[in-house]
Amino acid sequence: MLAEMRIQGLGVIDDATLDLDPGLTVLTGETGAGKTMVVTGLSLLGGGRAESSRVADGARRAVVEGRFSADPAALKVADEVGADADEDGTLIAVRTVSADGRSRAHLGGRSVPVGVLSRLAEVTLAVHGQNDQLRLLRPAEQRALLDRFAGDVVAEPLERYRAVRAEWQRVAAELVERRDGARRLAQEADLLRHGLTEIRAVDPQPGEDVELTELAHRLSAADELREVAAGAQLALIGPEDGDPDAPGALALIGDARHRLAGAGDPALTMLDARLHEVLALLGDVGTELTGYLDRLDADPERLASVLSRQAELKALTRKYAADIDGVIAWAEAAEERLAGLDTSDEALAALAARRDALGVELAEHAAAVTAARTEAAARLAADTTAELGGLAMADARLLVAVVPREAGPGAADALLVGSATLVAGTDGVDEVELRLVAHAGASPLPLHRGASGGELSRVMLALEVALAGADPVPTMVFDEVDAGVGGRAAVEIGRRLARLAARHQVIVVTHLPQVAAYADRHLVVDKSARDGGGPTRSRVRTLAESDRIVELARMLAGLDDTDTGRAHAEELLGAARAHREADRAAAGRAAVNGAGPKSAGAGSTAAKSRRRAATRA
Repeated sequence: MLAEMRIQGLGVIDDATLDLDPGLTVLTGETGAGKTMVVTGLSLLGGGRAESSRVADGARRAVVEGRFSADPAALKVADEVGADADEDGTLIAVRTVSADGRSRAHLGGRSVPVGVLSRLAEVTLAVHGQNDQLRLLRPAEQRALLDRFAGDVVAEPLERYRAVRAEWQRVAAELVERRDGARRLAQEADLLRHGLTEIRAVDPQPGEDVELTELAHRLSAADELREVAAGAQLALIGPEDGDPDAPGALALIGDARHRLAGAGDPALTMLDARLHEVLALLGDVGTELTGYLDRLDADPERLASVLSRQAELKALTRKYAADIDGVIAWAEAAEERLAGLDTSDEALAALAARRDALGVELAEHAAAVTAARTEAAARLAADTTAELGGLAMADARLLVAVVPREAGPGAADALLVGSATLVAGTDGVDEVELRLVAHAGASPLPLHRGASGGELSRVMLALEVALAGADPVPTMVFDEVDAGVGGRAAVEIGRRLARLAARHQVIVVTHLPQVAAYADRHLVVDKSARDGGGPTRSRVRTLAESDRIVELARMLAGLDDTDTGRAHAEELLGAARAHREADRAAAGRAAVNGAGPKSAGAGSTAAKSRRRAATRA
């Protein structure tokens, strides 16, 4: 939930703080006062596009700061980027746009990419405006809306469908590659076989090239190495005749030990013990030198054999890799690749059989997704139609059609489902289309043909109310979604927004007094002239009850200075209170009786969410 938002230097707003209600907050004001800047600020806070033209004239930057009551989903996003919530459990998000167009984002006191704010908005904030109505006309958006309403009922079979589809596509692509590229693949296979034959004939061993290099050096420099080793042995052991005038290191250390041991001083005795260790180490070195000299042999035939083996290995490293370990790795990869290049009739038949088996399995999953969507479509249509009845569209009906996407000749991803050949897309084999029956006797028409601007606003609101129990986003923002609506329909829009606010925090920018009357908190954006004749700026105020009457009267065709206008405003507020009390009482009775909304099955996620919301209300 968004508890508070502060805007500085954005458009006509110098500095404004909005305290938002957990329920329904409405924002009103005259045309041009700056209501749009509030929505722009919310968009920036949600990672929206930053435009330097939005920065106030004369300001260095625009800053939007939001304080969220962090829920687990928001805290998870913060934790992934190392951001921290405040001590009171709130999470602070900040977006800064400089006059030169640069943008910065912060979350929990930490600088983060703007995309992090977008991820935060996905789980906390949904902004609905007239652009959303245009998106609602797109088939892909309509399918996504139905899937969101259905929840796990569609999500689970759709996940299984996508997993099988990925393997089906992979096998089908491999089959096409083998068939169409048989000549090229055969040539590649011949090259791989030739390389494997050459490598197997040499039979290189891991690390063999390094070992041979060391051995070749030892054999070619045997005389020099013998001289070095013999000199070191002489220094350690001394001459073989035991000449006392030329003792080795071992004899000298032995003499030193003898002297220290007979000194009778504990400090010198300790040194004797350490010399004992040195003597043992030198003795081991001397033994190893003796063995080295015994093994060292200037064998020309052995050297020739080593050099010949090195030449064989170098022939491989010139062709396949930088060293022998790389050659062995190339051979392993070549064997694996060769196994996938079999273009024989038997291999192609096996691959085709695998593709067909996956196609049968995929068709079953596609049918399951279609069945789940069809069932959910009937519930969504019924719920939305019921809402339209209360929005001055009593004879209107919304139909949600789940239509198979037929595959044309040569279509990619064509799949036989039952007796029809359909396109197996990422989201299944269905198209979803919202159709409106505008009045009794009218033919069902797609939304873009059958709904006017005002009707489209009401359809969208009805859909949001129907989706409320399935939508996890805690805060919903509606930007003049009531455009083109008036009279009784406006009252019902306000009533439904208030019902929606029982489950979500709802923020509404509106020009209708009938909607504003239902607010838990009423904010107004108004202009104020600066001292000295500077440019007019706007501020945001929270209205007291008496001020609300004045503002509602102003919205009633500018009747704020008349008794009639104020009386009408008081009547609107009274009717709104009565409606809200009646709705809450009905929700309470439904909770006590265990009756959830009929739009979702008793065990569905959406139904459980709605029952919990009704209990809270």
